[in-house]
Amino acid sequence: MSPDASSPRSREEQASAPPIAILEPLSVFVLIMAYIWDLRFSHHGVWLGILSLMIVSHLARRERAQSLGFRADNLRHCLSEFAPLLGLLALAMLAGGILLETTRSIEFPKGAAALGAYLPWGVFQQYILNGYFLNRFDRVLPARAASFAAAALFSGAHLPNWFLMLVTLPLGYCAARIYRRQRNLYFLGIAHGIIGFLLFLVVPDSISHHLTVGPGWFAH
Repeated sequence: MSPDASSPRSREEQASAPPIAILEPLSVFVLIMAYIWDLRFSHHGVWLGILSLMIVSHLARRERAQSLGFRADNLRHCLSEFAPLLGLLALAMLAGGILLETTRSIEFPKGAAALGAYLPWGVFQQYILNGYFLNRFDRVLPARAASFAAAALFSGAHLPNWFLMLVTLPLGYCAARIYRRQRNLYFLGIAHGIIGFLLFLVVPDSISHHLTVGPGWFAH
């Protein structure tokens, strides 16, 4: 199966879903942006409401956690197929940081703790990108367009951090292709966490702005 080939169920949903169905993911994206830019400061708990809306959407469509990608049965296969590429990318990032002398000075225990904390966040972000947005766009758009739309929203969520936007657009699209091929959010979350941590480790704050997005970007 081609990485961008929709499953039979996705094709059926796409054929039956009216064009107006695209308003659902776009509305959720607007809520997420409102939370990033304003609501998290005045109404921090609103994120639970946004997540609840997404969960209700899954329940309405009878989407189970395993079908969304929360599965371990093919994790070993994902690792065997994509871990070598992830390892090469990680080594290239580390080598670049060493050669350019931009590697952040951080004690190993603190670095390991930071990576460990970032992995669950990586899984959650991949769920939002693929488990929710990609699956919703698949209902109304061709496979490649749906992948790009999901990646574009993922990139847009990192405004105004131009560096993260440039990074997340192609990586988000690649994540969508891998998701179509293996449909495993755990592997994608691990990859997300490793790459995100390495960006923090080797990219200076003068470029990455400490990986902050939203209003916090202006403080770095």
